[in-house]
Amino acid sequence: MKAALDRALGVLRDDLRAMHAYAVHPSAGLIKLDAMENPFRLPAELQRALGERLGAVAINRYPGERTQDLARALAAHAGLPEGQALMLGNGSDELISLLAMAVSKPGQRVAVLAPLPGFVMYGLSSAYQHLDFVGVPLTADFELDEAAMLAAIAEHRPAIVYLAYPNNPTANLWDDAVIERIAEAAPGLVVIDEAYQPFAARDAMALMARHPQVLIMRTMSKFGLAGVRIGYLMGHAELIHHIDKLRPPYNVSVLNAEAGLFALEHAQVYERQAAALRDGRAALQAALARLPGVRAYPSEANMILVRVPEADRLHADMKARGVLVKNVSGMHPLLAGCLRLTVGTADENAAMLAALEASLAALVSG
Repeated sequence: MKAALDRALGVLRDDLRAMHAYAVHPSAGLIKLDAMENPFRLPAELQRALGERLGAVAINRYPGERTQDLARALAAHAGLPEGQALMLGNGSDELISLLAMAVSKPGQRVAVLAPLPGFVMYGLSSAYQHLDFVGVPLTADFELDEAAMLAAIAEHRPAIVYLAYPNNPTANLWDDAVIERIAEAAPGLVVIDEAYQPFAARDAMALMARHPQVLIMRTMSKFGLAGVRIGYLMGHAELIHHIDKLRPPYNVSVLNAEAGLFALEHAQVYERQAAALRDGRAALQAALARLPGVRAYPSEANMILVRVPEADRLHADMKARGVLVKNVSGMHPLLAGCLRLTVGTADENAAMLAALEASLAALVSG
């Protein structure tokens, strides 16, 4: 038995066996404010309407036309310009993997570049496809280091440059003029990851229209459908046509497509939820500014990055008080002492602030 298992393990890639998987932390019984989810459920009447609609779906058939309907509806919702196209992914994570596959060339060194700290899947997807991931540190205040970015682009000639807009976990929007110069210097694809677009003051649609190498990636997760797993990639029709060849034919289920269409038909409900979260973000920022020892950074997303004393201890203490936030202090040197707080409902935000304040007091008292 042991010998057979060893032989089976032996066919797996050595680097794969050495990797650490993306961690999802248990949250049962906790106020969950660690994953930037929309905290609002649909109103009861819409829950019933969605349930009836999903109950009528022909789940005995493979997805087909309904996913095409969803792609068209998302294109209309995004205001996709003429000459651009849209492809669906099973969340943004699948799209990032497909992009890595699209540029991977056996026997050739291919680089992917992104600012750090940033979304971990850019580096993980690169490793899965044996691409060289090049991380360029942000400045101390989490802005793009333009000189360092341009130097890295000139040196490594990356096939993909990822720019999260707003960035995760820092939650800020970067200077548009700097992004434009990076796009002009990039020799390959420039992917603007707009996962948090519903909460941001601006987007990069005009940039995409000006530059055929620029793609925009979005998700319905932050729209309010994290459990449905729908991402989408927009860009020049010819580029999307070729990348879409790598997409599994039925990667979005018919139930997920129907749920996505239902949400777009009730977009005003989700827009009101996003507005409430933006208001909650502002209130949280004001409250955090009053807490001694806490520095809250500007946010254009549904999360706030804070620097605190003894982040590990505060994170554990808040969890013991029933509130789960994200400890990002070990992700990158620039994030030392930082926690990432998801904006929740008014009651969740109040509970989070109370837990943070109590944990800070306990820290001071020893």
